[in-house]
Amino acid sequence: MLPAHADVVVVGGGSCGSVVAARLSDDPDRSVLLVEAGPGYRSVLDMAAEIRDAATVPVGPHSSWTTTFPARLTPEIVTTVSRGRVLGGSGAVNGAYFVRARPGDLARWPASWSYDEVLADFRAVETDADFPGDLHGSDGPVPVARVPWERLHPVSAAFHETAVSAGFGTVDDLNAPGPDGVGRVPLNIRDGVRVGPALAYLLPVLHRTNLAVATGTDVLRVVVENGRAVGVEVADGAGIHRVTADRVVVCAGAVRSPQLLMLSGIGPADELQRLGIAVLHDLPGVGRDFTDHPEVAIGYRYRRDLPTGSPLIETVLHTDTLELRPYTVPFGTAIPGSGVADPVLGVVLTRPRSRGRVVLDPADPRSAPTLDYRYLGHPQDRADLREGVRLAADLLAAMPDIVDASGLTTHLGTSLHLSGTCRMGADDGSVVDERCRVHGIDGLSIVDTSVFPAVPSRGPHATAVMLAHRIATRAWFR
Repeated sequence: MLPAHADVVVVGGGSCGSVVAARLSDDPDRSVLLVEAGPGYRSVLDMAAEIRDAATVPVGPHSSWTTTFPARLTPEIVTTVSRGRVLGGSGAVNGAYFVRARPGDLARWPASWSYDEVLADFRAVETDADFPGDLHGSDGPVPVARVPWERLHPVSAAFHETAVSAGFGTVDDLNAPGPDGVGRVPLNIRDGVRVGPALAYLLPVLHRTNLAVATGTDVLRVVVENGRAVGVEVADGAGIHRVTADRVVVCAGAVRSPQLLMLSGIGPADELQRLGIAVLHDLPGVGRDFTDHPEVAIGYRYRRDLPTGSPLIETVLHTDTLELRPYTVPFGTAIPGSGVADPVLGVVLTRPRSRGRVVLDPADPRSAPTLDYRYLGHPQDRADLREGVRLAADLLAAMPDIVDASGLTTHLGTSLHLSGTCRMGADDGSVVDERCRVHGIDGLSIVDTSVFPAVPSRGPHATAVMLAHRIATRAWFR
């Protein structure tokens, strides 16, 4: 049963929400309510097999664990994308890639988020099995390890050897500052199980009497009175309820967080008026100028049968603007229902210049919004991706024992790393301050990838967990 009041209501039980709720409930005198729209579980044994299995990425069509959003990658390319809708969010269904943002990425954040400032938080969230020492944690909740060299999938091993032969350096630790090159991916996997923040942070503290978790419950809006968030309005199987709170922390993800703000009357006034939503606070940056990593999938054929059951990504090559990902198995194998039969090498643009926006449906603003990516709108993005495709083709051609590089195909997609829909900063386009408090609304915070000033040049998951830990373990909400 939902409580009538909580000191803090956390909206969204994804990666960031799991961390925030767990860490805030460390204080036994603070009551915390976590509200998640998707289904939940209370132990590893309760988790569905595809949620536990790190070799499965259950985000394909008809998945029980995702929400699908319409998307325009370019004016000509219309598709759909999926985000996690289950306790643990996208961190419960992703490829377990756990690579930190680089120091140069964090230099674009407010000064209090520089690499030197946040290194202790990166260390606090992890236990790194391979690299003990000053750069890594030894007692954090999230296990981090790389596939041993002798156990690499044949595609991963051949790609690494080929990249080194092509002149790229080996990077032993992709989570350490240093030069670009090819290396093994830090993965949050233990004994074949994907250990996302729900499993690492939240499940061990569900017994706490000051922590309530409501799954299968939608937050309809943040209730704002006299310029202050005073609670949320939610819908569950029993009807619509209001829960009052001293603070509301929105962790609904880079799509749902801006949508929830706009449904609550917080956002671009002109857009809210067109949607018929009463404007409580004009905040033009909500839902605008997001970034994500465009990814070109280059399809090829295997020359022989190869094993399955490996993590989806074991090695990657980083250049200044690109990440090349030799996926270990076809998406059709790792992502049930995706139908992609051929293996692919992913070419990811890691520093995109193009910007997108979240567009609410005028007929039903509560329905899934459209993600207007506007990929390749900047000419340098097109040039960088073309160079990446040429490099990828050369590397595939140099792997003749495994790869049939004749008849390569290309397909533009997205890495699903959407960031910056509620940017952190002090400029007119920002939505939250450096402590993740919403500008102009007391008692309201946002803590998820929507507050990133820009998508990091590496996948955002490790950085998102660091963000949530840093915010929740300081007295920044007061």
